[in-house]
Amino acid sequence: MNFDIKYQDREYQSIIQPILETEDFHKTKDIMHHGVNRFDHSVRVSYYSYKISKLFRLNYQDTARGGLLHDFFLENNEKGKLSTLINHPKDALDNSRKYFDLSDMEEDIIRTHMFPINAKPPKYLESWIVDLVDNVASVYERCSTMSKQLSTGMNFLLLIMINWLR
Repeated sequence: MNFDIKYQDREYQSIIQPILETEDFHKTKDIMHHGVNRFDHSVRVSYYSYKISKLFRLNYQDTARGGLLHDFFLENNEKGKLSTLINHPKDALDNSRKYFDLSDMEEDIIRTHMFPINAKPPKYLESWIVDLVDNVASVYERCSTMSKQLSTGMNFLLLIMINWLR
């Protein structure tokens, strides 16, 4: 596995390994999501949800798997953003069921991770954790991407100003 150093947790890796061995899951690396690829976003949500669940002695195995699969759909969400926003939990759940036997908790994590946009609230504390971590990760990824774009733009303007002043 080629993980960032912060994800070097052998137990976590063993939990998610069967998902990472699925060829279609790797296709999420080619889909942009919150300014990063969907694969990286899903791993980030999964890992931090796993750590929080483990800290509180909850079902961290289902949390890690459900968190990893919460956005496992292969459509590009750049088209029809509103419909994707609303429908992607169902799409991710349907797609995850094609490849894996899911527990009730994993299904709930995937189905309800967009609460309150989706009307059904999470049933498990682990589902709430993934929902909240997904929200925080999304904001972080968007801000990080915007910061890089702003930095690039500022550097370009500074170069123009320096050349103009010469």
